[in-house]
Amino acid sequence: MTDSLVSDVFGGPSLPQERRLVTAVPGPRSTELFARRGAAVARGIGTTLPVFVERAGGGVIVDVDGNSLIDLGSGIAVVSVGNAADAVVARVREQVARFTHTCFMVTPYDSYVQVCEALNRLTPGDHEKRSALFNSGAEAVENAVKIARVHTGRSAVVVFDHAYHGRTNLTMALTAKNMPYKQSFGPFAPEVYRVPMSYPFRDGLDGPAAAARAIDIIETQVGAANVACVLIEPIQGEGGFVVPAPGFLPAIARWSRDAGAVFVADEIQSGFCRTGDWFACDHEGVVPDLVTTAKGIAGGLPLAGVTGRVEIMDAPHSGGLGGTYGGNPVACAAALGAIETMEREDLCAKARRLGEVMTANLQETAARTGVIGEVRGRGAMVAVEVVRPGTREPDAAATTAVAKACHAEGVVVLTCGTYGNVLRLLPPLVMPEPLLDEGLAVLDKAFATLS
Repeated sequence: MTDSLVSDVFGGPSLPQERRLVTAVPGPRSTELFARRGAAVARGIGTTLPVFVERAGGGVIVDVDGNSLIDLGSGIAVVSVGNAADAVVARVREQVARFTHTCFMVTPYDSYVQVCEALNRLTPGDHEKRSALFNSGAEAVENAVKIARVHTGRSAVVVFDHAYHGRTNLTMALTAKNMPYKQSFGPFAPEVYRVPMSYPFRDGLDGPAAAARAIDIIETQVGAANVACVLIEPIQGEGGFVVPAPGFLPAIARWSRDAGAVFVADEIQSGFCRTGDWFACDHEGVVPDLVTTAKGIAGGLPLAGVTGRVEIMDAPHSGGLGGTYGGNPVACAAALGAIETMEREDLCAKARRLGEVMTANLQETAARTGVIGEVRGRGAMVAVEVVRPGTREPDAAATTAVAKACHAEGVVVLTCGTYGNVLRLLPPLVMPEPLLDEGLAVLDKAFATLS
């Protein structure tokens, strides 16, 4: 274990950056609270690890029993700057003391404008842009579709296999995976069409060939003239951290422009330095027409955005976009603090370094165990696909067993994937490297026990 203290960048009270178990995981106080949870919270809200958090900072989560857990999940890529990061806390405290809400549509405030200016500056492309702020990733995606439909006068939305875009009615239709996201919740919104994603581990196609396959289906089954937008995660999140083959994204983007369709990049999980670039599209120089953002944007507070070409963003009539809480002033303050931290600490470079460490370690684990079909990802967005030895057959049971073994040893890891057989690692970008090494050692041990 490492006993280094959290530095100022991690924010909040200094927390030792160490894994420390003083009880079983979960401990007695968490177990008691989980029983209360069962009596008060709806069953449909799931739980990955039933420990109740008391404090968090840097790369650790401290539970109510005093256990210090290594956080390789970041609240699903949300606290990239660490929990309670100094700049986030300072700006939030100042804002809360001044006012907490007016509704930007009623009486606006400067921090909303500042966040939009930052999004216009940071998202791919140097064209003139506009932004609008919302509450969640799903809400951002819904508004991107609305904007694209108004701009084009068309209705069809093209999405991809293994996609995840949210849990609202429209975004459930856009999401590929049935269980647990769609089961029994239909009927869903119409005019949504799904085409194959580039999934090199499973389809063996290069980028241009995979794009040609998808485009052929769009043209023959949907019709280019009917497509309002093509919506894609540049690196898929819940679908299994699927990284498309080189050339796939540029080809899909070119086709969209040629067809008069809006190319929408869902950067909700992959944005804000996570992949080693500000946005995953930057890796191949792809410039989307619209970009949806959320998760890492505000250091843990709920905020989302849609940013894009001025002529597209300004297509809806005045009053057609908005919401009571969208761009709440406290969340905007947090976003400005988070972006300040990302720029000051060069978290893109830190993400690349964390990715190098994770990838090298996991490739060694894969070579030793024979149950990892592929190590993939970019920057600090890395995953392993778990398969039955000698095959490409997904092994969801083994994936769950490895995750549970890590949880019991005080390391938070997440699972994902259409087949439930992918372990994803999303450490805070400020995580000390010795702490990451220790978390990876626990993961390696869990895989060794499995094999």
